[in-house]
Amino acid sequence: MANLDQTDWALVRSFLAVAERGSLSAAARQLGLSQPTLGRQIKQMETDLGVSLLVRQPRGFDLTEAGQAILPAARRMQEAMREIAMAVAGRDAGTSGTVRITASEVTALNYLPGIVADIREALPGITIDLVASDRSDNLLFREADIAVRMYQPQQLEIVTRKLGEIRMGVCAATSYVEKHGRPETVQDMMDHALVGFDQSELILRGMRDLGWPATRDWFTTRCDDQNAYWQLIRAGCGVGFGQRNLIDADPGVELLDIGVTIPPLPVWLAAPQGLRHVPRIAAVWDRLCSGLAPFVS
Repeated sequence: MANLDQTDWALVRSFLAVAERGSLSAAARQLGLSQPTLGRQIKQMETDLGVSLLVRQPRGFDLTEAGQAILPAARRMQEAMREIAMAVAGRDAGTSGTVRITASEVTALNYLPGIVADIREALPGITIDLVASDRSDNLLFREADIAVRMYQPQQLEIVTRKLGEIRMGVCAATSYVEKHGRPETVQDMMDHALVGFDQSELILRGMRDLGWPATRDWFTTRCDDQNAYWQLIRAGCGVGFGQRNLIDADPGVELLDIGVTIPPLPVWLAAPQGLRHVPRIAAVWDRLCSGLAPFVS
């Protein structure tokens, strides 16, 4: 007999995270828990319900029939908890408390630390949680209060504002071009070592949009972590692509003029509609707008 009284929201949230991410490690990162703690919570929920919910596979976890059966109800429970959180947050009239910001790893490392320091100086009652992640955190489920995105979020009930665009460029380390020559045309560039992404197809899609029939094997060095990617360029691994702000600020990296304009990255702020005008969220939103302004055109 299922012991429903013992199954609380924390256990259901853990089940949902594993069901949607497909692995304990990814779900643990999402929830800020250790893998052992998350595993114990899943086992506790299975004990409470008297059924097995997840089955381990070579590359993660799949849902059992029982897990599939309860998944829709678990998602409705998540939606109800979201509505409760929004209702409470929307009545918060103070400028103190926590604001959770999510941004790409490049943005979080290179642009936000100084902005966060200014926010903390101006608004000492506000605590900032900064989530450096390239995955799309779900604003509607309070995984973040404000997101800095390089695309416009399309979810309903999300307020967005375009701040501008970050210019992009083809680049290489000075140490690299001094050894291997400085490409001046697209064809020149193709004859050089190229630095690209590994599993991500973002660069490949961008190159194909420019009419280049790029494939993964064009890249002699590959890495999906964008901060590590930038360090590979700085170290002289080859020709790659970077944000002009970073290129211009680094004396060891050169912008290469090969006669092609790389499309810029749009920069958007996004927040749940129900939270946008909560005083602490609004205050941080405004300071993000002004703080990011020097980096966008």
